[in-house]
Amino acid sequence: MIKSKVFVCSVCNNITSKWSGRCEVCDEWNSISEDNGISSGAGKGTLGNTRGTLIKLTGLSSESALPVRTLSGIKELDIVLGGGLVDASATLVGGDPGIGKSTLLLQAAAQFGQTGMKTLYISGEEASAQIQLRAKRLGLKAANVSLGTETNLRNILTTLKEEKPELVIIDSIQTVWADSVDSAPGSVSQVRATAHELTSFSKRHGISVVLVGHVTKEGLIAGPRVVEHMVDTVLYFEGARGHQFRILRAVKNRFGPANEIGVFEMTGRGLNEVPNPSSLFLSEHGEHSPGSVVFAGIEGTRPLLVELQALVAPTIHSQPRRAVIGWDSGRLAMVLAVLESICGTAFTGHDVYLNVAGGLKISEPAADLAVAGALLSALYNLSLPKGTVIYGEISLSGALRPVVHTENRLKEAAKLGFSRAIAPAQEKQNSLPHIEFEKMVDLKSFVSSMFKEKSG
Repeated sequence: MIKSKVFVCSVCNNITSKWSGRCEVCDEWNSISEDNGISSGAGKGTLGNTRGTLIKLTGLSSESALPVRTLSGIKELDIVLGGGLVDASATLVGGDPGIGKSTLLLQAAAQFGQTGMKTLYISGEEASAQIQLRAKRLGLKAANVSLGTETNLRNILTTLKEEKPELVIIDSIQTVWADSVDSAPGSVSQVRATAHELTSFSKRHGISVVLVGHVTKEGLIAGPRVVEHMVDTVLYFEGARGHQFRILRAVKNRFGPANEIGVFEMTGRGLNEVPNPSSLFLSEHGEHSPGSVVFAGIEGTRPLLVELQALVAPTIHSQPRRAVIGWDSGRLAMVLAVLESICGTAFTGHDVYLNVAGGLKISEPAADLAVAGALLSALYNLSLPKGTVIYGEISLSGALRPVVHTENRLKEAAKLGFSRAIAPAQEKQNSLPHIEFEKMVDLKSFVSSMFKEKSG
């Protein structure tokens, strides 16, 4: 019986029966490759006629030992991992080219090596001399890390069996290929097969494995999404090349909170930790200027104060521009629509630009009220009072909805010298006597209270 061929798009995972230069679903060029699958290798016959091994079952009330963790000594990395690296865990790290993934992992490998953990760094992208040169620049030449360059999965697994390391870093998973899969390195079937073999090997032999993954132009890790389901933790290394700040974000963590972040600063000597990111993002924030507000946000479990900057200018185009960096453009359109329909504030003849200072990306809806404040401040050319932080979610009716972690937001604001907070009226009265808490019922009351001279 002839087996039919299957082709898969590496961007959207669309499956087709024939190859084409462009995917019909996502319109990406040269993203379709043949998927040969993974060989079953098992015996003949149906599964119903073969006897497997009984599964050991336990109740929900059974108490299991907590996972054993190893601290790296890089506090920001340990926070993102949920309190350190878990033994025999699989971690996937993704990020744009040149963002600093290899630098971060080389520094982490050196720190883990200092703790006595036997660490192996295998690169499929760079020669040993290049990595040694980077280690010398970072001051890690004497680190207790074994270095290897290889792309053949069989050779990598043989080396791991022989060396028996406690931690292995594979840079990157797209360069590793298995000779049992008949396709090119980096294809969907190769990435899926190699990731499966490495994660399974780590569980069987108690080795922690860190895989580096390339990302697509949409910012997602390239290859099949099933790889993210195989591993225990998925980390994204974010940041704009024009900024020295880098954000390490956990989007999945089976052993800790997801969406936790760690902040680093890129320097000539590598990545430095930023233990207090709020003060760093607000280091140049002095007097309030029109269009500038401070948002008290939460990233994972960490409170974070960040400056939102808005510019509203008369347009010369028939279609006004709406440009946003670091926030959801769809949510900006919603806030503008509510301001126009509920508060009667016209942005029709104006270009609107919104920027999150420092290259940070904000996703929580609690930034709605701060964005509205920045837009109105820029439109009316009025500055908000000094020492003020804003947070709150805006509904389509113009009502303000309460948000979570109020106390943590206010504590972070008080620590950095802010004395006033503007938030939804449903928020509980804060327990910080040195923070003036101004409650707003809805967006209309916020506009009339903050911008009396113009809104009336």
